[in-house]
Amino acid sequence: MYLCSRSIIIMKSTILMQRAERDRIAARPYIDRKTNYRTTEMLESPLIKLITGPRRAGKSVYAMLMLKGCNFAYLNFDDKQLLDRWDDELVERTLDEVYPGYEYLMLDEVQNLPGWDLWVSKLYRNGKNLVITGSNANMLSSEMATVLTGRYLQIEMLPFSLAEVMAAEGIDIADIKAEQQTRASLIADDYLRNGGFPETVLARGITGNYLATLFDSILLKDVAQRHHVRKTTDLYGLATYLLSNFCNPFSANDLAEELNIASVTTTKKYCDYLNEPFLFFFLPRFNNKLKLMAKADRKAYVVDNGFVQSSAFNLSDNLGRLLENQVFVELLRKGYEPGKTLFYYRSRNNREVDFVTRRGTKVERLIQVSYSLDSAKTRKREASALVECGEELKCDDLCIVTFSEKEKIDGASPISVIPITEF
Repeated sequence: MYLCSRSIIIMKSTILMQRAERDRIAARPYIDRKTNYRTTEMLESPLIKLITGPRRAGKSVYAMLMLKGCNFAYLNFDDKQLLDRWDDELVERTLDEVYPGYEYLMLDEVQNLPGWDLWVSKLYRNGKNLVITGSNANMLSSEMATVLTGRYLQIEMLPFSLAEVMAAEGIDIADIKAEQQTRASLIADDYLRNGGFPETVLARGITGNYLATLFDSILLKDVAQRHHVRKTTDLYGLATYLLSNFCNPFSANDLAEELNIASVTTTKKYCDYLNEPFLFFFLPRFNNKLKLMAKADRKAYVVDNGFVQSSAFNLSDNLGRLLENQVFVELLRKGYEPGKTLFYYRSRNNREVDFVTRRGTKVERLIQVSYSLDSAKTRKREASALVECGEELKCDDLCIVTFSEKEKIDGASPISVIPITEF
């Protein structure tokens, strides 16, 4: 009886502390997020609202802003005390006591709870209107897909886009005034180098230290601990290598040999682990034959440019690759999926185009990225590769994204050159 009463007291204390945490977070001022979702329609739907994305990208804040003005209960599963004393029936009773008559239940970083999907399924069957956040892509590919198929709406939350950062500075990226040009260019350059994680956007002085710590935290909590990785030095070595060689093609065989990892199988497994917490993405080379596409080198991209500056071993600015990575993440925001609707391509003559987008079975657009086309040699190389790949893929929508240049390159296959702000 003593133990039972003690568990009740501790659970209530934990949930009360989390309620105070919820109220503190909700009371702060925030930069508005631009999404394609209508909050009212989502909340009215009985389907589970699943907000996914990397740690610290703003998922919890977005969920709380969505629920602002509503009576909602809150559980944070980054809390060890909650997890250590977990009892689903006790939790549900305590929630009813702490949040009487609540309309919505927000579950933050729910993937940390073992067997969370079964509990969420039970809540859903009992009529709870759920808003869930999670920092693990595996939630969609396995747990959510098997237990909750067809019962959820996915909202993917990435770090702030350039458009959102400019909006916070009072600049409409779609209509930059003449007197705003200099300021907009400085913001774009800063974003290119430092990225858009919310905690760093308005405090650039902490960016390097903050993101280095976050990078280590993701590797430790979301990868090593979750998957019981024993050789953490191999995992950290792989992550650092990929970060330092972002945008470059690689093969698992080369990585295993270069980093002295036990096997190619282990290397592939570690790459999958690094993709789960939305840290790295891997882009395959386009080929109509799936077997050949699976064998070809992939290219690694990171979810935010700030990680490159804070944690990678680079001796130069790499502005071209930073811009390419920024374009990749922007394509994710537009809804393209690596390996399904987004690829890179290499022609028969070994000329490469950075991005191939596809709608259905048709190649939609070819996108090349170059920081600047000032050099005649660079201009010729990028344009020639686009035209050649366009002919092979039977695509005439050709585009080069630059940092600030805009023009039209005429020819048999015209090419649009657009600045990153327009893209």
